[in-house]
Amino acid sequence: MNTQVASHEPHSQALDLPLKTALARTAHGISPASVAMAHADWLTHLLVSPSRQSELASSALQKSLLWLRFASQAWAGPCAPCAEPMPGDKRFARSDWQLPFFATLAQGFLLTEQWWDEATRGVRGVSRHHEEVASFTVRQWLDMLSPSNFAALNPEVIRGTLASGGANLATGLANFWRDAIAVAAGGPPRGVEAFRPGEGVALTPGKVVHRNHLMELIQYEPATERAQKEPLLIVPSWIMKYYILDLTPDDSLVRYLVSQGHTVFMISWRNPGADDRNLGLDDYVETGVLQALAEVRRIRPGTQVHAAGYCLGGTLLAVAAALLGKRRDPVLRTVTLLAAQVDFEEPGELGLFMDESQVALLEDLMAERGYLDGREMAGAFQLINSKDLVWSKLVHEYLMGARTPMTPMRAWNADATRLPARMHSEYLRRLYLENHLAENTYAVHGETVSLRDIRVPLFVVATERDHVSPWRSVYKVLPLVSAPSDFVLVSGGHNVGIVSPADGPLAFAEAAYRHASHARHEAPLDAQDWLGSAPAAARGSWWTCWSQWLGRHSSGTVPAKPVTKVRLSGKVVPAPGAYVLVP
Repeated sequence: MNTQVASHEPHSQALDLPLKTALARTAHGISPASVAMAHADWLTHLLVSPSRQSELASSALQKSLLWLRFASQAWAGPCAPCAEPMPGDKRFARSDWQLPFFATLAQGFLLTEQWWDEATRGVRGVSRHHEEVASFTVRQWLDMLSPSNFAALNPEVIRGTLASGGANLATGLANFWRDAIAVAAGGPPRGVEAFRPGEGVALTPGKVVHRNHLMELIQYEPATERAQKEPLLIVPSWIMKYYILDLTPDDSLVRYLVSQGHTVFMISWRNPGADDRNLGLDDYVETGVLQALAEVRRIRPGTQVHAAGYCLGGTLLAVAAALLGKRRDPVLRTVTLLAAQVDFEEPGELGLFMDESQVALLEDLMAERGYLDGREMAGAFQLINSKDLVWSKLVHEYLMGARTPMTPMRAWNADATRLPARMHSEYLRRLYLENHLAENTYAVHGETVSLRDIRVPLFVVATERDHVSPWRSVYKVLPLVSAPSDFVLVSGGHNVGIVSPADGPLAFAEAAYRHASHARHEAPLDAQDWLGSAPAAARGSWWTCWSQWLGRHSSGTVPAKPVTKVRLSGKVVPAPGAYVLVP
């Protein structure tokens, strides 16, 4: 009997799985083979490149001389630095780091960072992916070894220790053990209990009007006497719970839209378990987006629907919109994509974790339980921005002995979801590795779809400092569709840039956005060209711009009606519903 696994199987042979799943858990879902191959590619080509070795040796000598000159001048008085930190690096920004000893340490570290960045780049023969992985992993090691992470080398920690008689270190140790016990027990971080959906967050009034195995559909109560005729359906990402768009009353996008006279529907994805291992991307399109649209039309017959998708929810919506366009189904009035990619050729630093070795390891990890736990995926996101998410916490909480207060956003971030094995494998392979959607070869239940079939007006929002969906990658949807489009580039990152209240106590004073409209097929092909020709940034939240755009693309207002009571399992289910509460 032939026991070899067929090429289409999503995981290894049974004999291999115990070892590979143990390896995947130990490495927090990062493929050691992928990292090793990247460094082997870099080192091998560097060893046979004497000219590059000579250049790096010369650079090391120059940097050493710069550092020695700075060290000698620093003790004589203030002097200009010989190296500048990367944009956004605030580890050495405080005045204590200007003292001669600590300034010398910091400058030496920054010069070392510069040299290693040079060393891991520009080696002839190294593949682009391996170069990026090698540079990234070296940067992680350097971030770990930064003098700011060591109590005896950090002047802020030394000052705090002397001032408190060491109490900060004792408190920091207690903080560390508290967090370590919580992680070992698989429990949530301390303080998240204050932000349970329906109690501390997700408070906008509404009702669940439809439920199936995959999602609940929530309709929110109107807050105005009249509402836009066309309702709005929001499709959040399935790798996060929807209530990031309905946090507190002061920073809820849902509440804002309702207050502006929009009838809002929201998909709340079910948190899958082992029995859902065979749910695929096609199920999320058909049973998720398309069924939600059908229910919205049943509730609001005779009207078209504005649809918006956030992050991977936007990718899913783009697939559904292309499918509807091919079928000439006129259900969609407009499509809005929020920090969503459809072209994964340049997916940013998340692409560092996307190659055959990495995907195969994740498939093996999912094979045992039938899903990927969101906490296992969180490690990749933390690595991308480790200075802020890992090492700054070490200094703040474990060396300085402080506690970072729990916030609605942090509590939401800790409320992880699971991903069905088949769906996640298809997502990684068909979108990230093979880029089927951008190449118009993506198929839903065997029916090939093309983004060119999206003809309804398109509103695309990207954020400037997005590590998950880089704005230049998000922009690539514009040349791929056959629709008039508006592109908005927003200040902030993947989450904070999108959750940007228009007013109130949580509105960001620094919030700004660039906005340009384009007729069909007239958007610049290149994102940088768009940036060069875009209008100057406007102050304030992009929410206002979007609400006005939705209004211009609606057909007037109608009297607002309360949400119809729908009984599910014999009772009316108020927002935020039941699925969002499943841990």
